[in-house]
Amino acid sequence: MITTQSLLLLAAFLAVLLVLAWPLGGYMAHVAGRETVPGMRLLAPAERLLYRAAGPAAAQEQGWRAYAVALLLFNGVGALFSYAIQRLQGWLPFNPQALPGVAPDSSFNTAVSFVANTNWQGYAGEQTMSYLSQMLVLAGQNFFSAATGIAVAFALMRGFGARSVTSIGNFWADLVRSTLYVLLPLSLLFALFLVSQGVIQNLSPYRTVAPLDATAGASGLLAMGPVASQEAIKLLGTNGGGFFNANSAHPFENPTALANFAQMLAIFLIPAALCFTFGRVVGDRRQGWALLAAMTLLFVLGAVAVGAFEQTASPVLGALGVDQAHSALQAGGNMEGKEVRFGVAASSLFAAVTTAASCGAVNAMHDSFMPLGGMVPLVLMQLGEVVFGGVGSGLYGMLVFAILAVFVAGLMIGRTPEYLGKKIGTFDMKMAAIVILAVPLLVLAGTAVAVVADAGKAGLANPGAHGFSEVLYAFTSAANNNGSAFAGLSANTPFYNTMLAIAMWFGRFAVIVPVLAIAGSLAAKGRLNATAGTLPTHGGMFVFLLVAIVVLVGVLNYVPALALGPVAEHLQLFAR
Repeated sequence: MITTQSLLLLAAFLAVLLVLAWPLGGYMAHVAGRETVPGMRLLAPAERLLYRAAGPAAAQEQGWRAYAVALLLFNGVGALFSYAIQRLQGWLPFNPQALPGVAPDSSFNTAVSFVANTNWQGYAGEQTMSYLSQMLVLAGQNFFSAATGIAVAFALMRGFGARSVTSIGNFWADLVRSTLYVLLPLSLLFALFLVSQGVIQNLSPYRTVAPLDATAGASGLLAMGPVASQEAIKLLGTNGGGFFNANSAHPFENPTALANFAQMLAIFLIPAALCFTFGRVVGDRRQGWALLAAMTLLFVLGAVAVGAFEQTASPVLGALGVDQAHSALQAGGNMEGKEVRFGVAASSLFAAVTTAASCGAVNAMHDSFMPLGGMVPLVLMQLGEVVFGGVGSGLYGMLVFAILAVFVAGLMIGRTPEYLGKKIGTFDMKMAAIVILAVPLLVLAGTAVAVVADAGKAGLANPGAHGFSEVLYAFTSAANNNGSAFAGLSANTPFYNTMLAIAMWFGRFAVIVPVLAIAGSLAAKGRLNATAGTLPTHGGMFVFLLVAIVVLVGVLNYVPALALGPVAEHLQLFAR
């Protein structure tokens, strides 16, 4: 049973999110429309300078193919650059701890991970990455991957809003404007807030500190670094890669309850705001509200479920003689793997937020959740990362499900499907099918290979159903570009670094290219007037249909795998 504290925290979170997202959505509509951005005239010279540096390519309107080529080229070069910096970091500056170059397989995995907005980390950040690698590779790609997602969302919005045109915008312009006018200002403000809460920001060497208790033994090494700047874009860009191995459970990344609340808001802020941006761009704000309502309903169901499951006491502790009636640990729910500063309520909500969005930041260890409590974050990812989802990717993913929903509705009444006045044709549905099926194929095929290959099984620390859940979670997180993990899996091996990198790359770009194809197809079509037979896509009935389609697709794809993992573990645990 979920507690009143958890429900109040959830309600406060959603209320503050709505207050912040509404004006930001309107602001981003100006960014998407290539208009003068209110209050940002000082940045206009920087924008013009960047366009001049980019050359004629930044001034040309692009069809979907040219847009996709530019996007893939930019991200491919970014991956190569990120790989090179990691390999060479031992000879590069801003490395006060003299950390050596990163191993080839880990460099490959990390380069792909951060370019793909996944930010999966098979390494401990403070023991592996120099300050230069943290700032130039990780934080840099945090900006660029988030801007890429926003750019694709803008392109799809234009596809719905345009009337019989051949272009969907310009990738270079969208990349520049998303970074310059959205991500940089928000990150600067949020970084200053985090510093005020106690998040560190320096370039100092690691510090040797003596223990408070002189009898405790030798002194320890305290990691330093430019944390606040990376933490801000890590959350606002739904990236998730932590400066420290403990991620947002580390007090230097997440020092207070207020910082924890603000970090959850930052994860959802831009994905929620983009719903309002969509409504403005297509000329019907009700459409944005409908998408936001569907996302919110799915999120509330997930957050309530994980909160309720984590309030359950573990029967394993009971079997060890821990009396639930007298143990603060058991009375407060399942505190294993939780940060005691935040407790079950804030940790459970954070888990739901970070996996509903494609963020991957964690303030608790999901591997220590109860079986069904751990299943909820898993399912939130398996729904396609459309429950708010990543920056940009959540919106365009949900719009693909909206296309599928109107197609199903059209089949039911024998009418050609249309959405926002655009007829949904054969080509659009083929592309939508690729978007919806590509990620489950990567997840299930990757999991199947890993659990039968000796190299895959070698990474398992736990046998049986829980070990299977760890592998399933890893490939679900990678292919859906989330980045969180069931930490019991030893994934920093050549096998997992390669397999997960493949899942991350195709989980990102095998979805983006068909989305851009849909945008180009829709932009070329005229816009039909609504008639008595047109399905309204802004009311409660459509919201219910959209939610049902999202859940149904997730159920059909993953129920057998979930039954072998968390469901089986739950039955084994409570059958003792």
